[in-house]
Amino acid sequence: MVQAWYMDEADDDPRRPHRAEPDRPVGLEQLRRLGVYYWKLDADKYENDPELEKIRKERNYSWMDIITICKDKLPNYEEKIKIFYEEHLHLDDEVRYILEGSGYFDVRDKEDKWIRIFMEKGDLITLPAGIYHRFTLDEKNYVKAMRLFVGEPVWTAYNRPADHFEARGQYVKFLAQSA
Repeated sequence: MVQAWYMDEADDDPRRPHRAEPDRPVGLEQLRRLGVYYWKLDADKYENDPELEKIRKERNYSWMDIITICKDKLPNYEEKIKIFYEEHLHLDDEVRYILEGSGYFDVRDKEDKWIRIFMEKGDLITLPAGIYHRFTLDEKNYVKAMRLFVGEPVWTAYNRPADHFEARGQYVKFLAQSA
C-alpha cells in the first residue's frame, strides 16, 4: 500500500523522508481528491502483466519507455536530479511505474502544502495534468521506472509559476469541484 505524508519545512537533503512532526499520514482517498491515482502491481512480471495491460488500455497509455535514474546510467545525472526536483507541472498526465528501487513524488494539496508519496517497486502512479509536483530519489539513489503516455511523449516541464496554462486552470477547477 502506498505511503504518503505531509512534509516538514526543512530544506536539507531532499532524499530524506521529511515527515512532518507530528506525523500527518495521507491516505489514498485524499490523494484521489487531488487527482492522483495509485495501483500496486507485480513489477517482476511487467512485460506480461494482464493487470498493467488492462490499465494501459482503459487509460489509453499507448507509449512506454523505461528510465533508470542513478549516477552510472543517467547522462548529466546531477543536472537532471536538480531539474526533477524543481517544482513544475506538465500539460499531460505524468504516469510512472516503479520497476526497481525507490523515490519520492511530492505533490501540492489544496492549501499548497507538500505531500510526499513514497514510491517503490510495484507502485504505479498517475499525476494529473496541471498539478504542481516534483520528484527525487531517496537515500538509495536508484530507481528504474516505466514512463507511460497517451500518444507521443511530451517531456516539457513548466516550472512554477505556470498558472496561465489551460491544464493548470482545468486542474484548479477540478480541485474546486472535488471539495
